Amino acid sequence: MKVTFKILLVAAVVVLIYMCYRSIMAPIEFEQERGAREKAIIARLIDIRKAQIEYKNKYKVHAASFEELSRFLKEEKIPFLRKEGVLTDEQLEKGLTEKEAVKQGLIKRDTFWVIAKDTLFGPAFNVDSLKFVPGTTQPFFMDTASLVSGSGYTIKVFEASVTYDTYLGDLDKQEVANLKDMAAKSNKFAGLKVGSLEEINNNAGNWE
Repeated sequence: MKVTFKILLVAAVVVLIYMCYRSIMAPIEFEQERGAREKAIIARLIDIRKAQIEYKNKYKVHAASFEELSRFLKEEKIPFLRKEGVLTDEQLEKGLTEKEAVKQGLIKRDTFWVIAKDTLFGPAFNVDSLKFVPGTTQPFFMDTASLVSGSGYTIKVFEASVTYDTYLGDLDKQEVANLKDMAAKSNKFAGLKVGSLEEINNNAGNWE
């Protein structure tokens, strides 16, 4: 009996130590994994914003779908400015402008029309991946709207977003629930997003 009791006691101590360890390490590991995932997602949302800004520059509205945004990136051309030479401090102090320097042949500025994808992201960029949340097969939510500013102007806006449930749903359920509860209490979006359909925020990301 004494031997059995000692074995059970040792087992209980081991379990207790493990539970204490997990209670400390689980939140740390969750935050580490969350940080890694959010870094990739934020980079993708920034790419979406960059593409949407160029789309709006051309069409005066944002792309309402990833299909339309992808078509724009693959097929449409936007200007690309190639620069050769820069103004020296001495030239700037003398009041020489870049335009005048070009006329004098001191520097070169040539504009080329290049496929949007190549200009914005480079030839190797995978346009078809833009719609998907990194690390998942789930697409971002994206939509557009028109809002009226305080001065009465109609402003075109867009939003691209992904919820905690989508990109953290396979991790510790309680940690995800804590994040969602904190967002609800702060009246904030429970996830990551760029732009907004509810307010004019100059296409800001909610991590900025």
